[in-house]
Amino acid sequence: MALIPNFLNRRSNLLDPFEGFPPLSSHSNFPSETSSFAAAKVDWKETQNAHVFKADVPGLKKEEVKVEIEDGRGLQLSGERSQEQEEKSDTWHRVERSNGRFSRRFRLPENAKVEEVKAAMENGVLTVTVPKEEVMRPDVRPIQISG
Repeated sequence: MALIPNFLNRRSNLLDPFEGFPPLSSHSNFPSETSSFAAAKVDWKETQNAHVFKADVPGLKKEEVKVEIEDGRGLQLSGERSQEQEEKSDTWHRVERSNGRFSRRFRLPENAKVEEVKAAMENGVLTVTVPKEEVMRPDVRPIQISG
């Protein structure tokens, strides 16, 4: 039994401002995969100026990864790790590193500047930065209460 309430867990979705965004189409161009690589782990944080996505894609080159904006509000990260070439003289004793395709999709919030998305790869981590527009708040004016 956990002694720490779930709402204290920093990864909890309790205060997630993007929870409830409808998922993008469940249709995928990729067949279902059973490898762990098929579900590349992605962190999404919001800073004062941007939404930042970090995806673990170890062993991939930037040419093997795609970052796309779909339907104006959908961010799709995808790629493929090819199987290592085998020589006839090779003897495999263990194979734990997975290969195959991955595809992750996220619905971006209204304040995302999708035309200014930037992506970079370093040490097996794909970082996608989506700048935010400043949301204009309506003018607030006091109303006299009659009475």
